[in-house]
Amino acid sequence: MNEEKLNISTRKFLKNVGVNSQRIIETSIREAVSSGKFKQSENIKVKVNLSIEKLDLTEVIEGKIEVEI
Repeated sequence: MNEEKLNISTRKFLKNVGVNSQRIIETSIREAVSSGKFKQSENIKVKVNLSIEKLDLTEVIEGKIEVEI
């Protein structure tokens, strides 16, 4: 197996995930703040489901995002 090719391909995929996820999250939070859903600063729980069907892989990655009002 070509480890370098795997690394580059994985990084390319993760860059795409990161850029798109950040845009979606930030847009959603801005809309929630504008609509009054957030009355004060808080940490919101986030969860990402990672799956690779061919590998029968399913992982949940959890964290938090700080929203400061």
